[in-house]
Amino acid sequence: MNEVPLREKSIVLIGFMGVGKTSIGRAVARRLYRDFVDIDEVIEQEYGMPTSDIFQTIGEEAFREKEKETIIDYCKQKLKIISVGGGAFLQEEIRDTCLSECIVFFLDLSWEHWQERISLLIDSRPVLQGKNIDEIKELFHKRQPIYEKHHSKVETDNLIIDEVAEFITDSLKTAWDIYEPN
Repeated sequence: MNEVPLREKSIVLIGFMGVGKTSIGRAVARRLYRDFVDIDEVIEQEYGMPTSDIFQTIGEEAFREKEKETIIDYCKQKLKIISVGGGAFLQEEIRDTCLSECIVFFLDLSWEHWQERISLLIDSRPVLQGKNIDEIKELFHKRQPIYEKHHSKVETDNLIIDEVAEFITDSLKTAWDIYEPN
């Protein structure tokens, strides 16, 4: 199989739910003239309902299987900016595929900054349903180690969407120039 040139590899954004993967992904896609893919949106379109309803209808296990299939399919495509759900990297097969086929950026947001967003997220995120703040904090910290496997990390605490997108595109262009000069 031919190795995909670095410049053509798809970019995957990972991180806890609500860190801005979709908003930042759209901004990066605009800057690099690439298609943006939000895996949750792809699955929602396929099922014709929001993720929270999918969880209730088919269950989390079936959702995770569909998520894996969808992510692996998109990771094998070139020139995409892909946002994966906060829980996707719990699956080793997804992690391994993203890391071997794509360039993975971890959008890191501290708990202090993340909890400021909780009111915007609570209704639309099935894994937050029925949890109190301590349980959500525990989930947040429990998931952090799964994001430690990445190619690059962006501390997003005090940055706006465009600043994060600019950091990502600048670092990609630098890497491309270093590893695949024209």
